[in-house]
Formats: sequence, C-alpha cells, structure tokens
Amino acid sequence: MAIKIRKGDTVMVISGEDKGKTGRVLSVDADKHRVIVEKVNFVKRHTKPRGQGQQGGILEKEAPIHISNVLLFDPKVGKGVRCGVRMTTDGKRERVSRATGEPVGKSE
Repeated sequence: MAIKIRKGDTVMVISGEDKGKTGRVLSVDADKHRVIVEKVNFVKRHTKPRGQGQQGGILEKEAPIHISNVLLFDPKVGKGVRCGVRMTTDGKRERVSRATGEPVGKSE
C-alpha cells in the first residue's frame, strides 16, 4: 500500500487520545507505517546527561502514530479527508482530496 502522507503535510488525528488535533508531519517511517506529528502524542522520556553541559531529566517529545490514525487535513473542508492520486495534463502525479476533487498539499 502506498503511503500518501509526506513530511510537511498537515494532518488530523482521527483516533486515540489526541483525536481531533491537527499538526504538521515531522517525519514518516514508511517501513513501520508510522508518522510523527508536531505537538501531538507527547510522551515523557527520562534521560541521563550525555557529555559536558547537557542537561538530564524528564523530557517531553512526540511519539510516532500509526498512519491509519491520521488523515490529510483539507482547509477548504475543515476536516481530515481521504486522498487519491491523479495524473495532470503534463504527466505529473498530484494528490487530490476525495471530498472536493481539488489538489491537496504539495505536488510531487
């Protein structure tokens, strides 16, 4: 299955503790089908100081979310939408919203 969500996209979380939140995708792990979304799914990590001048303690950072739990956010509709792929007249591929049929996000 092709992953249609890319780094830099705005997505909406559709299930889990952070349901309804939106954020920008920081990274995509295609092998594990997981994404890291900015300011969503925070976890606490207890870290030791490593090296000179580095602070140890409890740090909060984003944890990965399974790709099935997020949808591409379409600002025209105001919610998460499924997306498809179509070919443009000049032969390039573009992602389109299934709700509106218009291009979504950055094109390839």
